Amino acid sequence: MRLTRSLEDRLDNLFKQGKIVGGLFRSLGQEATAVGSAYALERKQGDILSPLTRDLGALLVIGAKPREVFANYLWRATSLSRGRDQNIHITDLNRGFLGTISPLGTLVAVMNGVMLASKLQKKESVGMVYIGDGGTSTGAFHEAANFAAVQNLPLVIVGENNAYAYTTPTTKQMRILNLSDRVKAYAMPSEIVDGNDVMAVYGSARRAVDRAREGGGPTFIEAKTFRMRGHAAHDNQSYVAKETLDQWRKRDPIAQFEKALKEQKVGTPADLDNVKKRVDKLLEEDLAWAESQPSPSPEDALGGVYADDERTTVIGAAK
Repeated sequence: MRLTRSLEDRLDNLFKQGKIVGGLFRSLGQEATAVGSAYALERKQGDILSPLTRDLGALLVIGAKPREVFANYLWRATSLSRGRDQNIHITDLNRGFLGTISPLGTLVAVMNGVMLASKLQKKESVGMVYIGDGGTSTGAFHEAANFAAVQNLPLVIVGENNAYAYTTPTTKQMRILNLSDRVKAYAMPSEIVDGNDVMAVYGSARRAVDRAREGGGPTFIEAKTFRMRGHAAHDNQSYVAKETLDQWRKRDPIAQFEKALKEQKVGTPADLDNVKKRVDKLLEEDLAWAESQPSPSPEDALGGVYADDERTTVIGAAK
């Protein structure tokens, strides 16, 4: 969680310096949902994760490296997208992550296809895909949720209820209080969890992953959390009351977890400070590496058009 937040802090600085063009979507306040859920996956089992733009923490847990994230945002030739895309639209199936796509509800359908293929191949892998409260209002989500249930796919759908779809509050999106009510029509099991409690999220995700691996089909997890920044860096979040932000700031997921670690005598203040120092050192090195990488050449745009094109091979950005 500390790595996620500190990495995004540096991305925020790069955006303000004009080095990142386009959108920057922060997960400030939502780190526990992404990190806690992703820790329930098992790479040795071939599990696959597909995040949303606010799930950088999940990508880091599954195996993406900070330097790859930096390189992608800075559109470097050695990035996983080879300088063609930004944000966390990065994919490496060898490490078990499938990049997000902008039509959010459709991402669940894509993961349906991945997990149906896995099921037909008699693999024991589990898929995890994320959807926001606004995304659950799309027809694509409902079609995909129904399909996952009917086909009994080994899929965990993490619904991030962060109270706003861009500037629209959930109270103006739907009459129900819980996103999990939406999957009842498909007889899909669901759980509601405090999305700011990383251990509670992990516990819920662990149960869902185990159930899916044992043949129990899909589960919908609703993580109740809050987006502490605007929809993207250009959004000043003026539509959210200061009192609301103050209330959620007291429930900061990292502060809560650090407090629990100290109270349970699992981690000392010195331990936590050491974590921050290690994170800062890693990010300093990885950002320097990413900024030293070349931009893609115009000719590179011709590669990766066809499946058998040798230029589809991704340059090893992790090296």
